[in-house]
Amino acid sequence: MEAMNTTSHDPAPTGSRVLRGPFRPGDKVQLTDPRGRLNTIVLAPGDQFHTHKGWIEHDDLLGRPAGVTVHSTAGVEFQAMRPGYEDFVLSMPRGAAVIYPKDAALITTMGDVFPGSVVVEAGVGSGALTLALLRAVGDHGRVLSFERRQEFADIASGNIADFFGSPHPAWSCTVGDLAEELPRALEAGEADRVVLDMLAPWECVDVAADALTAGGMLIVYVATASQLSRTAEAVRSTNRFAEPRALESMVRDWHLEGLAVRPEHRMIGHTGFLLFARRMDEGVEPLERSRRPQGSTPDEEDLDAWFEPEITESAIGQRTAPPKRLRKLGRAAGSRARVEAAQDGAATDEAATEGAVTGEAVPQEEVTDDTRED
Repeated sequence: MEAMNTTSHDPAPTGSRVLRGPFRPGDKVQLTDPRGRLNTIVLAPGDQFHTHKGWIEHDDLLGRPAGVTVHSTAGVEFQAMRPGYEDFVLSMPRGAAVIYPKDAALITTMGDVFPGSVVVEAGVGSGALTLALLRAVGDHGRVLSFERRQEFADIASGNIADFFGSPHPAWSCTVGDLAEELPRALEAGEADRVVLDMLAPWECVDVAADALTAGGMLIVYVATASQLSRTAEAVRSTNRFAEPRALESMVRDWHLEGLAVRPEHRMIGHTGFLLFARRMDEGVEPLERSRRPQGSTPDEEDLDAWFEPEITESAIGQRTAPPKRLRKLGRAAGSRARVEAAQDGAATDEAATEGAVTGEAVPQEEVTDDTRED
């Protein structure tokens, strides 16, 4: 029987270079102290990471593999790893609330985002979900993001370049309103998946239906039950989707200490609701679902109280960084490119001057993630 040849001669996928090999300038490194506290730093030659337990020279990590330990000047040992997707998202510059990794995992798996697919994302925020979508579609797919605020688009662009080591070839971002920009960006029926992460997703259900191919999927992330209810009714009212499904996820770590095995006291509980709905073929109505008769009909006043209030970020408990903070976050995102550019410039200057002393590397801001939200 002839053996199957599984060797691929395709170039390495975007992002794989920065996840392998020794630590390089511009890499993010997660340092863990003996008490389990995490700090994420951006490596730059000549820089130092300062802590109340002494400092660590970045040069002590450059050129070494992940999984090593280093000692601070006070003799405290730190473990050095490359941050995984979860750690990167929770420590990256964030101008808006992010979709947590547990929810992003459900979106890409239960939303069946496959390699080569065309995905529309409305509400890029800081780029947390965008990273997961780009990994899922690969270099030969497309992720078309739409964001109303230029500041958020800039932060997301920097975070994506930091995560993958360069801008991702499958990603494009349009600053503007989805309802206006999506018909210009895609032909009707060209999208495989549409992901809505916005305050009023029910306003964009029709334009999402127009963009989706038959059998495609609409995925909506909302924070509150009233948003979920209103979106579900909007999806049903179009008669263009199969019956929507809604769920949420909760993740709880476990304490492992010898025979003391028990749930941790803290957990990541409710972060948001997810709604999934499949697109019917054009002109085909969904099956009418048989339901038990309701005991009573809701009063109009109750419906008005449920649906009428204006949905705002403050009303649903979402916080957005002020403009000054957003500008700072925009500068922090994209740190890898700045460090690499500084290194390239230093190398060029050194070659031109035949050994002259190079300029000092651009200092990077340490970002800690030991204050994770629960």
